[in-house]
Amino acid sequence: MGAKSCCPPARRASDLPPLTGPAGERELARLAKVLGHPARVRIVRFLREHESCVCGTIVDEVGLAQSTVSQHLKVLKAAGFVRGTVSGPSMCSCLEPAVLQRFERLFRGLAR
Repeated sequence: MGAKSCCPPARRASDLPPLTGPAGERELARLAKVLGHPARVRIVRFLREHESCVCGTIVDEVGLAQSTVSQHLKVLKAAGFVRGTVSGPSMCSCLEPAVLQRFERLFRGLAR
């Protein structure tokens, strides 16, 4: 099975409810906090560039211990940035583009 097929289908940005006002501000703060760690930013960037991968590849890329990368992936997944499956000792992780697009829109709203 290829790496792309091990992740569930990506959500569409239109599947996420629109957020404005205080709800949008809370969502922006929550997502920004998750991306507030440099290792998580590196993981998101790596997944964006490679579309999907196995956790071991992420470990090699970010230069952190497997357990540390797994913990960061858990936080990213809980926030919705990452989707994936766990099969034995390996985890296939894929970026959730709809959540990244939501974060970008909320962040751009600060400039208005």
